[in-house]
Amino acid sequence: MQDTTPPDLAPVAEEHEGLSFAQDLRQLAADGKAFAQAELTFQKSRAAYVGSEIRTIAVLAIAAAVLVFFAAMALVIGTVIALGPLLGPWGAMGAVTFALLLLSMLGLWNARARLRRMIAIVGGEDT
Repeated sequence: MQDTTPPDLAPVAEEHEGLSFAQDLRQLAADGKAFAQAELTFQKSRAAYVGSEIRTIAVLAIAAAVLVFFAAMALVIGTVIALGPLLGPWGAMGAVTFALLLLSMLGLWNARARLRRMIAIVGGEDT
């Protein structure tokens, strides 16, 4: 058989019996202020962490870009040196320069085509 007597709420009621509505509101405001300060502190520390990490990521990305540039220059110089015996120094330089210009023109042509397609899609025009 189950006990159907209601729980005794007297101890809980006695704790809060002396509090008025104004005191409850003051306590609520104090709790809200404490929560807001804790949240602000948390967001500040989070922003500081993100700022620090972004700075580190940027430095690493710049270092990687510089190394990629040097690797590309080494490839270009190596190609000129390798073609030197076959085409002569001026021929090797001309061939490598022409190949690089051709690749850059193909890249620009592709970029222009993609830009036009994007503008047509965003603008709602049919291609």
